[in-house]
Amino acid sequence: MTKKEFRLTGWHALGIFGGAFAVIIGVNIALAVNAVKTFPGLEVSNSYVASQTFNARRAAQVALGWTVKARLDEDYLILSITDADGRPVQAADLAAKVGRPTNVSEDREPVFTFDGRDYVAQTDLRPGNWDVWLTATAPDGTIFEQRLELTVAN
Repeated sequence: MTKKEFRLTGWHALGIFGGAFAVIIGVNIALAVNAVKTFPGLEVSNSYVASQTFNARRAAQVALGWTVKARLDEDYLILSITDADGRPVQAADLAAKVGRPTNVSEDREPVFTFDGRDYVAQTDLRPGNWDVWLTATAPDGTIFEQRLELTVAN
């Protein structure tokens, strides 16, 4: 019995290169599809128009002197809003969205109640990084918007 010697021919090289490029193209398509499916969309419909009032909105928000902190205590998300003197603030209206920084699949909008000191909402957040997008209205009608980062430990 003789051992047949393998020879790399042009057809073999073409198959190897074709297969390698097929894998690369397949992975790129899979990544592109996943990126498009998880893209949260536009923040504003027209960024130019939004930019025209940005400085005025920012100045009004800074004039409020509010400081906001977010923390998780067991299954409760707590938002603390304080004024420039450190006193608790009760907003005329408050809404918040909680979600992962890179994905919209776990976004949620908990219902907050004011307990006289903080805003509290029951929610179950898995370990990792979360963003809290807060929109509150001051009693004088000033809109206050802020994104807070929250890390949930294991």
